[in-house]
Amino acid sequence: MRTTAVDHLAEPHHDTGPSYLWGRRAPGAGLTARLWVPAAHDPERVVLRQVVDGEPVITMMERVARTPAGSWWHGPVRLVNPVNRYRFLLISPTGADPYLWYHAAGLSDHDVPDSTDFQVLACDPAPKWVHDAVCYQVFPDRFAYRMAPAGREAPPWARRRDWLDEPPAAGPQTSTAWYGGDLEGIIDHLEWLERLHVTVVYLTPVFPAASVHRYDATSFEDVDQLLGGTEALARLSAALHARGMRLVLDLTTNHTGVTHEWFTAASADAGAVEAGFYHFEHHPDRYASWLDVPSLPKLDHRSPELRERLVRGPSSVTARWLAPPVSADGWRTDVANMTGRHGQVDLAHEVAADMRATMDQVEQDTGRRLWLVAEHGHDASGDLTGSGWHGTMNYVGFTRPLWAWLSDPDPADGLTWLGIPMPVPHLDAAQVVRGVRQYTAHLPASAVAASMNLLCSHDTPRLRTVVRSRELQLLAATALFTAPGVPTVFAGDELGATGVTGEHSRTTIPWATGPDGAPAADEVADTGSWGPVDRVVLERYRHLAAMRAGSTALRHGGLRWVHAEGDIVAWTRTHPDGDVLVVLARGPAGTLRLPLAALGAGGVESIECFDALSARIDIAAKDPHVPGEPAQGAGELVVTAAGCGALVAVLQPDPTAAGGR
Repeated sequence: MRTTAVDHLAEPHHDTGPSYLWGRRAPGAGLTARLWVPAAHDPERVVLRQVVDGEPVITMMERVARTPAGSWWHGPVRLVNPVNRYRFLLISPTGADPYLWYHAAGLSDHDVPDSTDFQVLACDPAPKWVHDAVCYQVFPDRFAYRMAPAGREAPPWARRRDWLDEPPAAGPQTSTAWYGGDLEGIIDHLEWLERLHVTVVYLTPVFPAASVHRYDATSFEDVDQLLGGTEALARLSAALHARGMRLVLDLTTNHTGVTHEWFTAASADAGAVEAGFYHFEHHPDRYASWLDVPSLPKLDHRSPELRERLVRGPSSVTARWLAPPVSADGWRTDVANMTGRHGQVDLAHEVAADMRATMDQVEQDTGRRLWLVAEHGHDASGDLTGSGWHGTMNYVGFTRPLWAWLSDPDPADGLTWLGIPMPVPHLDAAQVVRGVRQYTAHLPASAVAASMNLLCSHDTPRLRTVVRSRELQLLAATALFTAPGVPTVFAGDELGATGVTGEHSRTTIPWATGPDGAPAADEVADTGSWGPVDRVVLERYRHLAAMRAGSTALRHGGLRWVHAEGDIVAWTRTHPDGDVLVVLARGPAGTLRLPLAALGAGGVESIECFDALSARIDIAAKDPHVPGEPAQGAGELVVTAAGCGALVAVLQPDPTAAGGR
């Protein structure tokens, strides 16, 4: 395997977090951009280039401070357009590099497209509670039940399974294996979620359907009676709100089930208004469907009536479930990347904007801020323009690269790389960071912050199966709770659950039960359908979630890459109150020396080492980024990785950094 080392501390740094871009974010406002340039570059001039109304505008930046380690520069950014793009030009006429562009993807000695410029929206569209959130994904049939399934009548399509049976991994039975979880069961275990510091519960679909996954809805007017009906959902929402939590529901805007009342009406009468809701190629037997699955007919958003019923206005499905009595706090949109797109038709942005506008109106009517997050499995940069989705399920910028760095799959499992027909690769840290940086450079940082970060989901193998060890799962969890974005835990991950496919991953939670089979307490048994419950993982998840809840930098900070080499990677979350340094090692990686001056730190407030990592402060060390003798008070944080482990350190702001706010 190729191994490279990248010392990101040798690069200039800027991010759009509160340490490097400050001011009121509103249309027409002016912000101050702060740029750090290490002494090794020491440009004669720095230019800030912003595209305003489609035309580049050049502003000379001011050097406000110089230290032995480097210099601070300030310049103005104006919020003129909905999405505002800018970058920096370092000019050194007599240097080895006469000019260097610094942009969100890094440092370039050649011209680069505007697509990787730093981006800031005229206002941060996501609610503040999203940035503070820990999200917990629940597949309702598999989490918990209040009424024992044995005493309930199953629909004709369902095939009963015992609660601790292993879920099927493939085949038609994956859609019909009914375990009997219900919404009241979730209410009974909210203390469990509180102990995980969960603030948002995301439910996969709850509408009536002919499957346990319910992505083949038969109606959007009610909640499936198998789950307890609309009344149970309203009770769950009220119980969550009473504990300061929020509820996000799942809506399929791309298709319905073939037995949906709209499709039934459309099939029966080519002249019915509902016939315009679908892409009929030959009525009634040929129609477009999701990935050519005939049981999932695709919706045609050219129909104004469909838009009114589904996403637009106060009477729409979108608005109804955000209003009392349910009062949900947001939507996750299923197959959002395909919604409104079919052949030469592309209305995806219009549909997303309609949905967002409807949610904005609900916000005005109720005073509650709402979250719109999209399912998207590949490059979403063209769709995150601020007027539609707040964020996505961040498979590309988080899940895929983390899998590629930590993967240790068993070839016998036949795992593929999230839709790509190849085994999960094993990349070094520099490759992974390069990929993440290239992708996120095309996005507003606010969209990344409002996206779900997932180690796995109901549509993927379980992380524990991908990495095959407790130690690597704990390492991945540290990344989950310290990276920009909303940490999203798929129910069962905190117990070490396994699964080789998305369907196989939809395991039940093995709640402890009494002699009568009813739940005895808000605790779990020692064994789940996958095998032993891993209580070490459970306690670490609780600890990491608490750590994030107590850190402003981890919830609201910017991101600075620090180091990437082979088995070790480091970053900081930047914030005026003090940065947080994160170091992850997937195995023995030797010693990493991080100069405090290059980190912009005046000291280290606290260090927490996990597993096989240790650290010490070397006050007398010389900073290799500073020419000549080290400055007084310089020192290094010395991290030693004897094996797999992590470090989280709270850094003290440098009081001598005159380039601060």
